[in-house]
Amino acid sequence: MITCAHYRTALLAEPHAADAQLEQHRASCPECQAYSARLLQFDERLGRALRVDVPAAPARVAVLGASGVDAAGRRARDRPRRWFAMAASVLVVVALAGGLWLTAPHRSLAADVVAHMAGEPQAWTSGPVPVPATELDPVLAAAGMRLNPQSGPVSYAHSCLFRGHEVPHLVVQTEMGPVTVMVLEHEAVNGPKPFDEAGYVGVILPVPGHGSLAVLTRGPHADAAGLERIAARVRGAIHWDGPNG
Repeated sequence: MITCAHYRTALLAEPHAADAQLEQHRASCPECQAYSARLLQFDERLGRALRVDVPAAPARVAVLGASGVDAAGRRARDRPRRWFAMAASVLVVVALAGGLWLTAPHRSLAADVVAHMAGEPQAWTSGPVPVPATELDPVLAAAGMRLNPQSGPVSYAHSCLFRGHEVPHLVVQTEMGPVTVMVLEHEAVNGPKPFDEAGYVGVILPVPGHGSLAVLTRGPHADAAGLERIAARVRGAIHWDGPNG
């Protein structure tokens, strides 16, 4: 089943695409129905704006009218008007495109966290055995943090590149099973952000002064409320080094 983001990305690529999955999603999603209407309206207006009739310049023939102004003189006066019409059309296109960009789907922080999971499938198969301190401590130290034992046993620890920054990627063994924890010091959120995407259930919690914390899991044992409790526990187990610790 496709998501709203997938639907809108496909529609941007081909507004008039005929696809059974797209049509099924559109039929079940009022928001995407409205988005489709806006996109098709934009496509029509864009086509009209680009259809600018610019007549070819004929050879200069001096034909004096009753007013004494030759045809070439009239064309000289009309030329700025044609260029103004063309410039106005370009501005319309730019304005319409800008408006559409503002409504286009942008990848959310949660979507990027989930996408990152695909790059490290070994994290889920690391097993329940805690990693030794010689592996865990350097990952935490690189982020300027330490982790109290109350977070639970850490069975996987790695420094990962995420949105241009090295971040700790951990797997913590909990009563719910293994959960992934990503410490995102460069990604601020203004409150808890639960998500359910591509088979993963998770929550992103704000960490005052230190960005945010993404906690997620997958499978039938996933429970949003339980994850929020685990996320809060892990957040409380983090000790930050330095003046803001």
